[in-house]
Amino acid sequence: MKNKASSSQVSVKRRSWSWQQYLNEQKAEAAPTSLFTQSQLFPSRRTGFKVGMKLEGVDPLHPSMFCVLTVAEVIGCRLRLHIDGYSECYDFWVNADSADIRPVGWCKENNHKLHPPKGCSETEFDWSLHLESTGSHAAPPTLFTCRTAGCGFEVGMRLEAVDRKNPGLVCVASVTDVIDDHFLVHFDNWDDTYDYWCDSSSPYIHPVGWCEEQGRPLTAPQGHPDPENFLWAEYLQETSSTAAPSSAFTLRAPHGFQVNQKLEAVDRRNPMLIRVATVTDTEDYRVKIHYDGWSQQFDVWCDSDLSDLHPVGWCQRTGHPLEPPPGSSPVSSPSQGVCPTPGCRGVGHIKGAKYTGHHSAFGCPYSDINMRKEVVLPDRLGGERVITLVPVTMYHRGNQSDSGSVEVKPEPGDEALMLPLGKRRLTDRLSQPTKVLRVKKEEEELQIRAINPGESSLQAALHQSVFLSAMSPQPGRDLSLCWEQHRKLLPGVAGVRAETVQHWSVQQVSDFIESLPGCVEQAKQFRDEQIDGRAFLLLTQRDIVRIMSIKLGPALKIYNSILMFRHAKDRSQSQPQVRSQSHAQDRNQPHTQDRSQSPAEDRSQSEAEDGNQSNAEDDTNT
Repeated sequence: MKNKASSSQVSVKRRSWSWQQYLNEQKAEAAPTSLFTQSQLFPSRRTGFKVGMKLEGVDPLHPSMFCVLTVAEVIGCRLRLHIDGYSECYDFWVNADSADIRPVGWCKENNHKLHPPKGCSETEFDWSLHLESTGSHAAPPTLFTCRTAGCGFEVGMRLEAVDRKNPGLVCVASVTDVIDDHFLVHFDNWDDTYDYWCDSSSPYIHPVGWCEEQGRPLTAPQGHPDPENFLWAEYLQETSSTAAPSSAFTLRAPHGFQVNQKLEAVDRRNPMLIRVATVTDTEDYRVKIHYDGWSQQFDVWCDSDLSDLHPVGWCQRTGHPLEPPPGSSPVSSPSQGVCPTPGCRGVGHIKGAKYTGHHSAFGCPYSDINMRKEVVLPDRLGGERVITLVPVTMYHRGNQSDSGSVEVKPEPGDEALMLPLGKRRLTDRLSQPTKVLRVKKEEEELQIRAINPGESSLQAALHQSVFLSAMSPQPGRDLSLCWEQHRKLLPGVAGVRAETVQHWSVQQVSDFIESLPGCVEQAKQFRDEQIDGRAFLLLTQRDIVRIMSIKLGPALKIYNSILMFRHAKDRSQSQPQVRSQSHAQDRNQPHTQDRSQSPAEDRSQSEAEDGNQSNAEDDTNT
């Protein structure tokens, strides 16, 4: 494996720039070190990790999996780790004192499953042989931070937890792993891409019964036979499990960060860099980070205890280069002028660690053309999943622990939170426990899927309109609360009643689907499946996405139209209680589909050409 990244690209002398002078000029103050957690503060020692060392650690895109890792790059006390046997596109960064990395042999000693390199079976893998065959050596155990604290959670305990990728949902969850004072939250009958590690003070976890006490809907496990009438007592008995004791939950106090305080933060779009940053907004447990000198479109919301946030002076103390605001330092970098994007030095690449530099807008993480695209690559484990390598700026907004609201972001300059790295989009939401994965040959080249800003806004609004109304115990009744919103989003549907639709021919249904924004290709599918008006009205969200394999963007518009047709009948008869049985049964399905929301999939010929040009550029960087 090539160690492509060289710290010389990042290490640029900037003795002329100083924090103290900058704070004085800005009339600002540094965030006090007392506000930062132990994982964010200055390390107690310099790291001894070297490029090529082997170790074990958690795959951030599959949090339940410990993998065979190699140190690919060391900058200060930060490590870029490579998952052995897989593309460098899956490399990720951690701090050297991270709790997610362990010495060679840790999994075996602590009864944890270690996932071997690609092409090697679990029974065949042997660390000694692997080290010998790769000509490498294990990172000494003394380099890892020792943790001995415990917690009151045990494997198998049940709880209620916020889905952090869909923060409007609180779901039935289980503890599936416990390591020291951290434990792994897993959502019952869902795959591990939604799992997350936390400690007992997390604001995202609650005892059994919390939703009932708060008057909030609880999302039952996927595939539950009666999700609307889910009862904890029955479920605990069926699963022979126990609820996590209330005493185990130790909710931490809200953070103390204040607006305009300065700090140092890892660049979410280019994680090899750490930038001068400012807190521009706060919630109880989250902060909004602005990278000084950059457009607000790059601002990100993140948890206040995120290990990528550091106090002023952290880079200097740890030997990591700090990126000052563009234009604030007269010292030019070796790569300045290569990239046409203002403020960019040509360091990093839109496709991640596989390429360390770029010389045009096509490879620039900050260029306008890439701000309208999300870069996706196949899940390294195979199947039909894709993961988001570089996100777009559109996301749920609101207090994740207290609010179920979703704010639609119609304009690029509005407040936004970037989709977290690793956001999955599934064309097939697995209804069975997802232990079975269909493996296919890994695709080395990334796909670039472009998003038309207007189209993505429409989709986000539809997502809000459909799913938030469906979150209530009586979606048919509460649908009227957002009727005006539905009409504005899809004006061609308003006024058409179910009695009319049920007499449509196959061609009429196909013509209607084709009239919806971005649904031209789906019209042919409806025609091929011979779906007439009567069958169209009986379709559920599950039918559209799972059985017909329609991407969620077009599926949202189609299903929203069906809801409107059905509800038009209810409104005309003034009988909201009359709903089709399929609608009632599908009440919980929007929750499951919400977990896999996807930007619009339409791609223009010019955008495809952009991708080709970007690939051509990549060849020059290898």
